[in-house]
Amino acid sequence: MFRNVAELVELAESQNKKISEIMIEQEMDVTGRTREEIYSQMDKSLQVMEEAIERGIRGVTSHSGLTGGDAVLLQKYIEKGNFLSGETILDAVSKAVATNEVNAAMGTICATPTAGSAGVVPGTLFAVKNKLNPTREQMVHFLFTSGAFGFVVANNAFISGAAGGCQAEVGSAAGMAAAAIVEMAGGTPSQSAHAMAITLKNMLGLVCDPVAGLVEVPCIKRNAMGAANAMVAADMALAGVTSRIPCDEVIDAMFKIGQRMPTALKETAEGGLADTPTGRRLEAKIFGMPLVSDE
Repeated sequence: MFRNVAELVELAESQNKKISEIMIEQEMDVTGRTREEIYSQMDKSLQVMEEAIERGIRGVTSHSGLTGGDAVLLQKYIEKGNFLSGETILDAVSKAVATNEVNAAMGTICATPTAGSAGVVPGTLFAVKNKLNPTREQMVHFLFTSGAFGFVVANNAFISGAAGGCQAEVGSAAGMAAAAIVEMAGGTPSQSAHAMAITLKNMLGLVCDPVAGLVEVPCIKRNAMGAANAMVAADMALAGVTSRIPCDEVIDAMFKIGQRMPTALKETAEGGLADTPTGRRLEAKIFGMPLVSDE
């Protein structure tokens, strides 16, 4: 059983196995379930992810009216072919947005690792699917790889915005995705760890400040940026770029930053974008509250 990224990588390398396989074996050991049962459950999660993306790309609107339709706009923009960034990155961004728009519209999503950060892992997976043409089994293994890194973060730091800010939520999701992308693209366990580290350390300090306390603004667009971050970090790691700070130390740094982060910046809607004049006006409009002026 592994407790941190260093042990995870060492197990994979010493046994000449992929990280996804190490995670499956650990699940079998901890839960007592068979490989088939564990695989089947993850395959169901993959199906939920795929259906959420398909629904979001068709277009949804949240009950608050704050969000919806951006995934559609992005897909139409990609189709025009005059985009400035890469097609795979934009596709990942659009599919991350699609997932979180479905979440905001009270649809069914798979928390990876949370509902608020549910777009990054499936968004990147279904974007690189068009690039790498993986089998269904390889796509399921992508989720086990991301889960292995999420397991480490959850047990050594935190994955919720309420506990550690958005760095802990979208940051963790982006790191999980980056590590999984690397494995699917043929990278080594060590490269997956570097991808996770590069991703997470570039999201350190990110606060959680949902407008009106809803997981919509800026949460959905942060999933978009988390997906883009994951894609670039994966490319960097596959190119041989390494993180000078080991992955486990980056996770620990995120934990300590989260501990020091003010409560107002941890999902309470008391600070950041939630406390801007527009943020407060939107909150008052949504909940029918009188607008309080500081003057």
